[in-house]
Amino acid sequence: MSSPISRVDFRTDPAQYRHWRLAFDGAVATLAMDVAEDGGLRPGYKLKLNSYDLGVDIELHDALQRIRFEHPEVRSVVVTSMKDRIFCSGANIFMLGLSTHAWKVNFCKFTNETRNGIEDSSRHGGLKFIAALNGACAGGGYELALACDEILLIDDRSSSVALPEVPLLGVLPGTGGLTRVTDKRRVRHDHADIFCTLVEGVRGQRAKDWRLVDDVVKPARFEEEVRARALALAQDSHRPADEQGVSLTPLQRTETETSLSYRYVDVQLDREKRQATWTVRAPQGRVETELQDIVAAGAAWWPLQMARELDDAILSMRTNELDIGTWILKTEGDAEAVLAADAALERHADHWFVRETAGMLRRTLARLDVTSRSMFALIEPGSCFAGTLLELALAADRSYMLDVEDDEAIDAPPPQIVVGERNFGAYPMVNGQSRLQRRFYGEAQPLEAVRAQAGRSLPASAALELGLITYAPDSIDWDDEVRLALEERRALSPDALTGLEANLRFGGQETMETRIFGRLTAWQNWIFNRPNAAGDKGALKLYGKGEQAAFDWNRV
Repeated sequence: MSSPISRVDFRTDPAQYRHWRLAFDGAVATLAMDVAEDGGLRPGYKLKLNSYDLGVDIELHDALQRIRFEHPEVRSVVVTSMKDRIFCSGANIFMLGLSTHAWKVNFCKFTNETRNGIEDSSRHGGLKFIAALNGACAGGGYELALACDEILLIDDRSSSVALPEVPLLGVLPGTGGLTRVTDKRRVRHDHADIFCTLVEGVRGQRAKDWRLVDDVVKPARFEEEVRARALALAQDSHRPADEQGVSLTPLQRTETETSLSYRYVDVQLDREKRQATWTVRAPQGRVETELQDIVAAGAAWWPLQMARELDDAILSMRTNELDIGTWILKTEGDAEAVLAADAALERHADHWFVRETAGMLRRTLARLDVTSRSMFALIEPGSCFAGTLLELALAADRSYMLDVEDDEAIDAPPPQIVVGERNFGAYPMVNGQSRLQRRFYGEAQPLEAVRAQAGRSLPASAALELGLITYAPDSIDWDDEVRLALEERRALSPDALTGLEANLRFGGQETMETRIFGRLTAWQNWIFNRPNAAGDKGALKLYGKGEQAAFDWNRV
C-alpha cells in the first residue's frame, strides 16, 4: 500500500468543506468559491487567488451531489466567488509543477468528469448553471464557467476571461477549454487563436462579441441580473418545488493492504500480478420497487448505494493504485433482484429521485469507460450480469464466459447473462451511444437480434452467437485461457495500452466529450511530459520564478 500521505479519499461532506460555500434560496442555489490558501491537498504550495487543486474539486463534486439529491427544490445553480475581484485563477500552477505526470493527468481527468457532470445534470436532470464571473477568470476557472449554461461577466474594466496556458506554461487547457470554446461556445477559429495566446485574456464587450461570455453587466446591476437569469432558467425545470430531499449518508468502506470493501462492491488487489478483482453484488433481500418504499430507502436504495460505492472505488483505485493495471470485473447475486430494481427505475423514471439515481449510474459507468485500465469481465457460476450490471461486461475490453454443459455438476447457478431494457440507452457512454450500440457500431441487425432475446437468461453459447461476449471456454480450458490472457495483458506497455483502449472504446461516433477525453489522453499525456513544459527549464517548472523558459524550438 502507498504511504498514507499519498492516498486520496474522495469522501467528504459540507461540514468538512474548506473551499466552497453552499447557500439555498428557493429554486436557486449559490455555489461560491472561497479557496483557503493553506488548504492544499498536499504540502508545498499555496492556493492563492482561488486557484485549485484536487481537494477543491473533490468538494465541488460532492457539492453537486448534495444539490442533486438533498435539494430537489433547486432548479438553477449560480457558480460564483466570495473573493473580491477574482472568480478563479484556475489550477494551481505550483501544484502542477510539483506533481508527477500521472497526478497531473488524473487530476485533469477528474476535473473534466466533474464539469461533464454539470453538463449532464443540465441535459438530463433539470438543473441549469450560471457562471457569475465577479472578477478575473482564467485557465481552469474559465473552463468551469464553460461547463455552465450561461456565463455573465462583470463589466468593471478589469475583469477578463482567459485561457493563458499556452503563453504562460507551455501546455494546453487541460479540462476541455479548447474543445468547449469551439464545440460549445462556437467561438470563431481566428478569435479563438488570439484568445488562447493572450496572457491577459479578453474583457468587456469584446468577450461578449466573441461569444466567450453571454453578457457583460455593470457592477451596480450584476447581482440583480444574475438573480434574474437564474430564475428565468429555473422556469423550465422539471425538478419539484415541494419534495423532501434524500440525505447522502456517509459511505462505509473497509480498507486493508489488499482490499476495498463496501456493502455491494468489493475490490481485491493482487500486487504481484498488478491486477484487481472487482465484485459487484446484486441487491440482498427485498428490493424496493414501490415509489414510497424507494424514497423511504433513500441512499440505501440498491441502485444508488451500489452506484455511489462503485464510483468511490473507481476514483480511489484510479488515483491511489497506479500500478494495478488490469481490473477483473465480476458480479454475484440474484439476477431477478437486479431486474426488479431496473424495472422500478423504468416505471418511476419521471420521479425526481429515481431520475437522479439513474443519472448517478450513468455518470459512474461513464467514469469506468474513460478509466485508463485494462478491464476483463469474467462470467462464472453465480454471476449476475443482468440489466444494469451487464453494463460492466459491456464496458470491459474483453469478456470471458464459462460454457457449462447441461449435465455438468457445479456448485452455483450456471453462468448466464440477461439483457434488459436499461441496456438499450439508459446509460449512454460519453459518445452518446449505448454500450450495445458501440459494440455493434449501431448496425441494426445485431441490435435487433439482441433485443429479440431481451429478458431471457442466455447461456454462453447463445451469448457468444449474439456477439455479447468475447470467448466462451469450457471447464477444461477456462483456467488456462483466462490465466494466459491476463499474463499477456500485463506484459504489454501501459502507455500503449492507454492509447489502445481509449481509441477502441470510443471508435466511430464523436461528441464534445470524446474529443475532450481524446485530447487529454493524447495531447496532454505528450505535452505535459515534454521538456518545454516539464523539463528543468520548462515553462511549467519555471512559472513564478522570474526566469524565462528555454524552449527546444523544433516543431515535432
